[in-house]
Amino acid sequence: MITRTPMQRSALLSTALAASLFAAQGQALAQADLILTNGKIATMAREGEFVQAVAVKDGKVLATGSNANILKLKTASTQLIDAGGRTVIPGLNDSHLHVIREGLNYNMELRWDGVTSLKRALEMLKEQAARTPEGEWVKVVGGWNEYQFEEKRLPTLEEINAAVSDRPVFILYLYGLGFLNQKGAQALGYTKETKFKDGEVELDMAGRPTGKLIAKPNALILYSTLAKTNKLSRDDQLNSTLHYYRELNRLGVTSAIDAGGGFQNYPDDYGVTLELARGGKLTVRTSYYLFAQRAGKELEDFQRWTTMTHPKKNDHMFYPNGFSAEGGGENLVASAADFENFLEPRPELPESMEGELEGVVSLLVKKRWPFRLHATYGESIDRDLAAIEKVNAKTPLNGLRFIVDHAETITDGQLARIRKLGGGVAVQDRMHFQGEAYWKRYGEQVRQMPPIRKMLEMGVPVGLGTDGTRVSSYNPWPSIYWAATGKTAGGMRIWQDQDVLSRYQALRLMTTGSAWMSGEEKLKGTIKRGQYADFVVLPQDYFSIDAEKIKRLESVLTVVNGKVVYGAGPYAPLAPQLPPVSPGWSPVAAYGGYQNR
Repeated sequence: MITRTPMQRSALLSTALAASLFAAQGQALAQADLILTNGKIATMAREGEFVQAVAVKDGKVLATGSNANILKLKTASTQLIDAGGRTVIPGLNDSHLHVIREGLNYNMELRWDGVTSLKRALEMLKEQAARTPEGEWVKVVGGWNEYQFEEKRLPTLEEINAAVSDRPVFILYLYGLGFLNQKGAQALGYTKETKFKDGEVELDMAGRPTGKLIAKPNALILYSTLAKTNKLSRDDQLNSTLHYYRELNRLGVTSAIDAGGGFQNYPDDYGVTLELARGGKLTVRTSYYLFAQRAGKELEDFQRWTTMTHPKKNDHMFYPNGFSAEGGGENLVASAADFENFLEPRPELPESMEGELEGVVSLLVKKRWPFRLHATYGESIDRDLAAIEKVNAKTPLNGLRFIVDHAETITDGQLARIRKLGGGVAVQDRMHFQGEAYWKRYGEQVRQMPPIRKMLEMGVPVGLGTDGTRVSSYNPWPSIYWAATGKTAGGMRIWQDQDVLSRYQALRLMTTGSAWMSGEEKLKGTIKRGQYADFVVLPQDYFSIDAEKIKRLESVLTVVNGKVVYGAGPYAPLAPQLPPVSPGWSPVAAYGGYQNR
């Protein structure tokens, strides 16, 4: 008879227990729905960690490891995909994207995103007008700036009118300017009598509208004008949303947090996406915030909405997360809007702002609704935080998450206050699109804007996004490129050497970083057991390619919830088919979306 010490008996018991657990786990694991092999799979659990293969079960990652080990989980029904040595990353998660609104409009917008010459942009305008039916508009709605063009300048009104004279044209430039051709100004009935509270209709020497619309200081004139143009039918909006989500999948996006927006009314404008979600047709996990549309009556809207919907109620990959106050006119209260129109001086917020903001934040904290607040300038953020701190003193946030959006000129002291309150910061690549404009107005940037590295050093949660589609582009790769190089779309280096993030850090901000913004950091952002099976196969190695190629990356295979939602090249046959783009004259049918090819 063998006599064992208590320590030996404990060790044997632990070994037997481990073996039992492993056998049970192995039995469960041996039913993979999908296995991806032969990849350079960046788990993003830690820097430099790569595996060869990943197995998926019931929409979640089942296991990762070597080809040999993961293939043991293959059954006769397992879908097997060979990555062919390509780099694989977690699905990209945009922490601030106007995805719902763009879905309703995508099919009728001519996108200049990624176009490299003004000459070609104007050619596209002319070509699209030739296929656009009488009575419809030709619209270019954000996502571009003059510095991406070889010519390094904006189009002139003469060039726009020469390109298109028989169809109305509206072109949105950031949140600073709008351009109407003569036909467009006539269609809207704009005359020298046309006035806007915020904004100016430029007149020529004879007192006639030139077609240029100037935002002063906010974008109301631009939003209002755009709202007067054509809209898609309900059926075409469904089609448009499907194609826009597929476009996001093409660029590697598998999750997005919709930040609300001007003229995006709840619940009416959310119905199309909700219908697709209930039909199992969404291919981007969409968390959304709501935005009050009636200045001075925001509290009434929020009081009504808190009885209609509930945070974190997952409805087929489409669920409310709270309320938004963020880029380009979407605010918790209109008085808190400090628009990032760097063509104009920084706006001063009215004295009424604190009281109005305090009322809305008090309601949301009591109802335990997460919230986010558009704040570009440190001067505004200081006042915003004072209102939030006042609410917190009466009704503690106590772990309730809130987000400060943009925060280009936030101070270290303000970051410390956000950290103490338990908040985070969602940053976007607006300076990639507007860095030159900021430089011209305020001079050389001696501090990183926004100060992402300082945020990380202080332990403030940070998520990266785009603020697409009416200012920046919806393409996440220019944003990642900006974070990893500090360069604008025109190639200007606006960050100091010490500010530039590593490629791992930049990618992490748009995966696990953004997951914090919707309270899902335990579910998404890495490729490891138990996380959502959302991942992307890239045609080139993000971690080693020339930095200038980062902004042109896209996916060759995108998997969401364990299912292929996009495929190109050898993977094209794996992707589900979409219905043809409608209407047939849509710019998307002719050009697609982002012009990175």
